[in-house]
Amino acid sequence: MDKQERPFIDHLAELRKRIIVTMLTFIVALISTLIFVKDVYLYLVKDLDGKLALLGPGDILWVYMTIAAVLATAATIPIAAYQVWKFVQPGLTKGERQATLIFIPGLFFFFIAGIAFGYFVLFPLVLTFLSNLAGDQFETMFTAEKYFQFMLHLTLPFGFLFEMPAVIMFLTKLGVLTPEKLSKGRKYAYFLLIILSVVITPPDFLSDVLVIVPLFILYEISVSLSKLIYRKKESSELSVA
Repeated sequence: MDKQERPFIDHLAELRKRIIVTMLTFIVALISTLIFVKDVYLYLVKDLDGKLALLGPGDILWVYMTIAAVLATAATIPIAAYQVWKFVQPGLTKGERQATLIFIPGLFFFFIAGIAFGYFVLFPLVLTFLSNLAGDQFETMFTAEKYFQFMLHLTLPFGFLFEMPAVIMFLTKLGVLTPEKLSKGRKYAYFLLIILSVVITPPDFLSDVLVIVPLFILYEISVSLSKLIYRKKESSELSVA
């Protein structure tokens, strides 16, 4: 085998190993969460006046698997982030390895914060608004599948979107991003965030606004954190020089 091809094959083998570890972690977490998924379901529906309706025998299985998958995803995020860090570790300096490793727990906590924001803040607001919109003109009946689909659309995306500060700090630490780039690209970022919010929310103006505003705030927080990381990075480089 050509010597130039060998490193490429080694990189592919390493990437395959990291992906397999991540997938196995997700599978183990999924099986583990299925043990207590019924308790989680009962907690999620405890504020409903009545029981959710089922239109088919497979609906409850879909609901349980969906809940378990979300919990398994949250549990897998730190492991997946660590596998990514291990994959890029050989190309990092000793200081970059130590500095970037601390962002891994942050990814988990930001994901949980995003899920919590979607569930405790956004979801009840939008659900109440839409229920009041129906008023007495309609008989409201929630099916398990539709109810949890609606909940997921307003919570799960925020779990990933709240990763933005940690990801931006990580890329700033590596020198891929700078506060200047983020500031110059603000209008493009806002445009993409608006499109994203319209896609992930129900088709009503209130939902769009309730999602767009937090995303804008989150982006500005990310820019501020990037400036902080960038200043520390420059200071450490000057002190070494």
